[in-house]
Amino acid sequence: MRILVTGATGFVGSAVVADLIGAGHRVVGLARSEAGAATLSAAGAEVHHGDLRDPDGLRRAAAAVDGVIHTAFDHDFSKFAENSRVDMQAIEALGSTLEGSDRPLLVTSGLARLAPGRLAVEADRPPAASAAYPRASEAAAAALAARGVRAAVVRLPPSVHGAGDHGFVPFLIRLARETGVSAYIGDASNRWAAVHRRDAARVFRLAIEHGGSGGPYHAIDEESVPFRKIAETIGRGLNLPVVAKSGEEAAAHFTWFAHFAEMDVPASSAHTRALLGWAPREAGLIEDIATAGYFG
Repeated sequence: MRILVTGATGFVGSAVVADLIGAGHRVVGLARSEAGAATLSAAGAEVHHGDLRDPDGLRRAAAAVDGVIHTAFDHDFSKFAENSRVDMQAIEALGSTLEGSDRPLLVTSGLARLAPGRLAVEADRPPAASAAYPRASEAAAAALAARGVRAAVVRLPPSVHGAGDHGFVPFLIRLARETGVSAYIGDASNRWAAVHRRDAARVFRLAIEHGGSGGPYHAIDEESVPFRKIAETIGRGLNLPVVAKSGEEAAAHFTWFAHFAEMDVPASSAHTRALLGWAPREAGLIEDIATAGYFG
């Protein structure tokens, strides 16, 4: 297949590109810069110059491929609503081009607010977007599917980890260095699901090879990693004390990240494993934090 990948130079997207090429597919990567284009070319991918704010360019790119994997999203949470709107417009542009064909579109989403208080499964559907959480990637994909587009969702956990990670765990490490403590909230009974980036990449590849049917898919290796265990691993790695913060203290300590630090998002991938024949191969989160260069 010839597959367009948005976010192709990102942490997850670059792993998707490598996995697709390794499996014999041809990849067209979306690149915003010359540096990004050079990185894609070196990886063996074709380059389409453009970005998510250019719907016409996205339509042209999607028209020339056999399927699309959309991993791009701007995670600047100070502009969350705007970035969510751009994401929806990009999904619509990509999907409208594939409408009337059997060419699949995979859209990336997360687990936030999916199944509060219990293990999330693939059959769960997220609540409608709101001012508190405006991302609506799944709603955009569902709207396309209702029009006959082969659009499906791949859900990622709070921690997609591995060498080069610049997501939530590196933020917690930086925060611990700055404050002198590795913290958790309350009794830290909350849990995070997790997956290695290379295992997540294989879910995307297997799902698009499967034609996008049977989703949503969960790229989940570990269903339930206690947040306290993450904090303790960071404390050991930095030789810093590990402390509990009350709800009031957490807002001051974690600032914008407090919501994520208390988020309870365990999730299953049983349906995805059975449907795609996927089994994770890489290290788990706690082992990876200790061995994959997270502490510099």
